[in-house]
Amino acid sequence: MKAFIKIHEQDNVVVAVRKLEINEEIFVNDCSIQIKEVIEKGHKVAINRILHGENVIKYGFPIGHATKNIEQGCLVHTHNTKTNLSGVEEYEYHPVFQPIPFKNEYRTFKGYRRQNGEVGIRNELWIVPTVGCVNGIADQIIREFKNRVGDIAPFEHIQVLKHNYGCSQLGDDHINTRTILLNAVKHPNAGGVLVLGLGCENNDIEEFKEALGDYNTSRIKFLRSQEVSDEVEEGVNRLLEIFEDAKDDHREDVPLSELKIGLKCGGSDGFSGITANPLLGRLSDFLVSQGATTVLTEVPEMFGAEKILMERAINVDIFEKIVELINDFKLYFQAHNQPVYENPSPGNKAGGITTLEDKSLGCTQKAGIAPVVDVLKYGEVLQTKGLNLLSAPGNDLVASTALAASGCQLVLFTTGRGTPFGTFVPTMKISTNTQLYETKRHWIDFNAGTLIEQQSHDDLLQEFITYIIQVASGEYVNNEKNDFREIAIFKTGVTL
Repeated sequence: MKAFIKIHEQDNVVVAVRKLEINEEIFVNDCSIQIKEVIEKGHKVAINRILHGENVIKYGFPIGHATKNIEQGCLVHTHNTKTNLSGVEEYEYHPVFQPIPFKNEYRTFKGYRRQNGEVGIRNELWIVPTVGCVNGIADQIIREFKNRVGDIAPFEHIQVLKHNYGCSQLGDDHINTRTILLNAVKHPNAGGVLVLGLGCENNDIEEFKEALGDYNTSRIKFLRSQEVSDEVEEGVNRLLEIFEDAKDDHREDVPLSELKIGLKCGGSDGFSGITANPLLGRLSDFLVSQGATTVLTEVPEMFGAEKILMERAINVDIFEKIVELINDFKLYFQAHNQPVYENPSPGNKAGGITTLEDKSLGCTQKAGIAPVVDVLKYGEVLQTKGLNLLSAPGNDLVASTALAASGCQLVLFTTGRGTPFGTFVPTMKISTNTQLYETKRHWIDFNAGTLIEQQSHDDLLQEFITYIIQVASGEYVNNEKNDFREIAIFKTGVTL
């Protein structure tokens, strides 16, 4: 295994692939550099003297500036480097496009074609509570339903999309809750849905039904618990009606162009922007070349790398949407008297990430090089095939839920530290390093760490594409095997 990686020819730091010891000698561009302090793997070491105030360069871009002189061979991290970020900025549109190096291969997966033409990669039965008060009732309904039918096939799983909201909310919080739940009800991974209300919540079930618009009445049913004497029996009866209508559901060949995949990272480390995130970027470019859709979110983790995305806006209107996306989130931070650069997390720092620019430049690797074709506000649903941006915070559960609610059938989640959670669609974990993959095989689904162990990018991409197709065709990922499925809704305001 090599000792370090230099990501870009203009970088004045390299990333340690293994622990570097004091007095160890490494060769960068045929020049000898003596390591002056222990450098843990994933962390950065200066390859020349970086003067106080001078920019630290990684990925070919500044990730901050030196707060004191940093000698060659020394650790570059939070003790001697500070972000360059401040507040809202002015931007200009200077488009830069690169050709995507893939052709349409006209490949397929096995999916479920719905009545409205949309495609799911799972056929699940969901109970969606309009308010958190009925979460327990939903559990009772499911237990009794399973007792009645035994085998729930052709449904592959039945679950409650539990949440704590739906009442005592005002303004944007109320709208966000209703919107995310509406999107879930119409999600193509659900073969049937029971919308379960209490009866006195402000997320009123009649208003909810009206907001839903056109829907398949055979597959989406409603129940207000306060209006019936036995809400469990009534709920089971509605599920049985859905179950009867779904008996002929089956998978069929569907082109990859029908895939909508969310791109997310969490628990990042110094290898995230070197292995797993670039792998997702290449996959995103491949899927876009097949006519499919990918979605990048985590707006605060675009700060410092946003100009790269702006350069790839397909036109001026999309550029202006990206500017609004970035500056609106900065204003949200400032409205709560918080600095825009209060990131990375302690785990990120322990893994070798120093500043938000460092994190963002690694994070945006997931978007590949394809043009940005649309920008969605929180709660909006995908309309345009290709690479999209979505407004949501960096929080893993909130952002993953937002991706699923936008219409993504699958979320790809890269991590260097590890995490077991999943949202209400399959949430595939891709490790940045082999040690994590080997330690947490019950969490991690795919290992990108082999990219620093001499495996070629092309070979690993082909393995990954094959695995994505298998999962889209029904193979479970670990969060499904463990039954770790949650939703989290973005909240900003007052709770009554």
